[in-house]
Amino acid sequence: MWIAIGFLVALVLLALLVIGTYNALVAKRNRYKNAYAQIDVQLKRRYDLIPNLVETARGYMKHERETLEAVIKARNAAFGAAQTAAQNPGDPKAMQSLASAESALGAGLGRLLALSESYPDLKANTTMRDLSEELTSTENKVAFARQAYNDAVTEYNNGREVFPAVLFAGMFGFGDAALLEATESAEERRAPKVSFT
Repeated sequence: MWIAIGFLVALVLLALLVIGTYNALVAKRNRYKNAYAQIDVQLKRRYDLIPNLVETARGYMKHERETLEAVIKARNAAFGAAQTAAQNPGDPKAMQSLASAESALGAGLGRLLALSESYPDLKANTTMRDLSEELTSTENKVAFARQAYNDAVTEYNNGREVFPAVLFAGMFGFGDAALLEATESAEERRAPKVSFT
């Protein structure tokens, strides 16, 4: 009889351990998905600013058509990658695709802003200056949101890899989540010097 009671108590404790582990993993997964949603909000804001920036520059930079088109193409690719990543935040392939697209967009914007330095009338344009400041502010918000997302993903990955969660994570479909890392080289990471004064 004591053996049966001991077995029953062990079963209840095991069930509580599994339930607690499962609930903790769900909470951590929801935390990183929410953190990605914050990135998504800032990226959408950024994607909305870019066409206005390009249109403002287009009037002054008539001979830079290739650069302007490259920025719009990179913006559209990044927008598509962000939509794919938003459907499944943490998916390694989606995060890598988004990081690559964002890197290409950043490089294109850097070229655009560097070229705009050659056009004094464009530098003096208040719309261009305001859009550039708004874009810089948004870039900062994206960086903060990316850090919060990466922190949440790290917490989730650590949570699923520790004992006893490691025993149940795969069984319940809690796969590894990918960080959103910058893919650009050291040269590309150097921010272009832009001054509209």
